[in-house]
Amino acid sequence: MQDALLHHINKFTPLTEDEEDIVLACTSVQQLKKKEFLLKKGQVCTTYNFIAGGCLRCFSTDDEDNETILQFAIENWWMIDYSSFNTRKPTHLNIQAVENTVVIKIHYDVLETLLEKVPKLERYFRIIAQRALDASHRRIEYVYTRSGEERYRYFSKSFPQFVQRIPQYMLASYLGFTPEFLSKIRAKKI
Repeated sequence: MQDALLHHINKFTPLTEDEEDIVLACTSVQQLKKKEFLLKKGQVCTTYNFIAGGCLRCFSTDDEDNETILQFAIENWWMIDYSSFNTRKPTHLNIQAVENTVVIKIHYDVLETLLEKVPKLERYFRIIAQRALDASHRRIEYVYTRSGEERYRYFSKSFPQFVQRIPQYMLASYLGFTPEFLSKIRAKKI
């Protein structure tokens, strides 16, 4: 499973065999069952989490336990609460497996050592962070400037692999409307 992480890193910045060995020594693997939590509200996020297989969702809850899904991640994507990870403060988010998932983790206590031993990873994580920020900005733009139908059309064209894997109520939450509205959009065969 850790080969998936090495392959992903090597797409952006090639590593030597020695550097790959260092990365492997600094990671651990966790298997999550469907609906199992990787991170719960109130905990401190202590790991960078690379999805080697499966799907995760990141969501918040309000006082009545209504969920708002902020992010999904599938194979070769990262999932982390940067704020909690960087500040060492409890998160207000939850990260949960949508399906059985395998996660490769880099722990907070190991990250600085890893970056010192393999400086190329600074570039890799910068690229990953830039891509995540870009995706976040695009999502915010679409939520505020596009209709529900346009958001669904864009999402289903850009990420068809999610539409088949994610339950309809979760997809609706992520796109900012009700499951009933999503059913109406899908009935139009958009």
